Amino acid sequence: MRGAVLSVDAGNSKTDVALVDVDGTVLGTARGGGFHPHLVGAERAVAGLAPLVAEVAAQAGSDGPTRVRHVQACLANADLPTEERRLTEQLTARAWGETTTVANDTFALLRAGLGDGREPVGVAVVCGAGINCAGLAPGGRTACFPAVGRISGDWGGGAFLADEALWWAARAADGRGDPTELAAALPARFGLAGMYELIEALHLGRIPGERRHDMAPVLFSVAAAGDRVARRIVARQADEVVALATTALARLELLEEAVPVVLGGGVLTARHPLLDDRIRTQLAARAPKAVPHLVTAPPVLGAALLALDHVAAPPSSYVRLRAQYA
Repeated sequence: MRGAVLSVDAGNSKTDVALVDVDGTVLGTARGGGFHPHLVGAERAVAGLAPLVAEVAAQAGSDGPTRVRHVQACLANADLPTEERRLTEQLTARAWGETTTVANDTFALLRAGLGDGREPVGVAVVCGAGINCAGLAPGGRTACFPAVGRISGDWGGGAFLADEALWWAARAADGRGDPTELAAALPARFGLAGMYELIEALHLGRIPGERRHDMAPVLFSVAAAGDRVARRIVARQADEVVALATTALARLELLEEAVPVVLGGGVLTARHPLLDDRIRTQLAARAPKAVPHLVTAPPVLGAALLALDHVAAPPSSYVRLRAQYA
């Protein structure tokens, strides 16, 4: 185990853990639920990782305490320095590794989309359940956003898009807003007759909260069929992705450089043509040298690559590791 690294990618909707030998061989993997320290506290959130760590250790043939060379944890909701410190303290107390590093989970996506063997430079935007952005410049300079919701200026992500679609559909149904096919399509997704029934079912908990994510694909489908309201929402999401990317590039003084803009998360990897085309068009207008790059590999790969970086693994390790996630 001391010749291995432990990588954690903990997102809002799921957590992936991988135990990786320093030669790049994946020794064990495990998946769990979302990571929510802002709701349950750092100690309880990190304790929830313990069964996954035990599972990957067992897959590697270990039945004793886990102790690896380095733990790289890329965590959702590690948005502020104080949150990062608390999570680092909790992970260090677990003594899973000789050293431990915590970063926001957006850095896992960024590292997965960048090349190996040279200083990592680029920007990543993740748009999954939520939305966030992170960037790296030469010398290790970073650009980040608080990304704690509307109070920090955020707009978008699957959960947000579902609520936005609901808002427009509700107003269309009762006459306060512009007409939109969302008013029929969203209730139909749940086998309901109309928006009143959907609003009631959501309010009374007959539809579980996690199923709100089912509405985002409906939004994109209605938009693709030409609905003006739905298309406006999709266009706004594309513009927000570009705004994050170009702002990070500007902060890092990379707007005029040919650097990758890594895109990931379920909303973006679904490759909705309206969203994808507008992102690329707007990005080309605002950062013409930037190179958009969609990453579909699981972000835990990026966390593992960061762990290999930390222990100065040989080049062959990166080749082997990436091949297992290809």
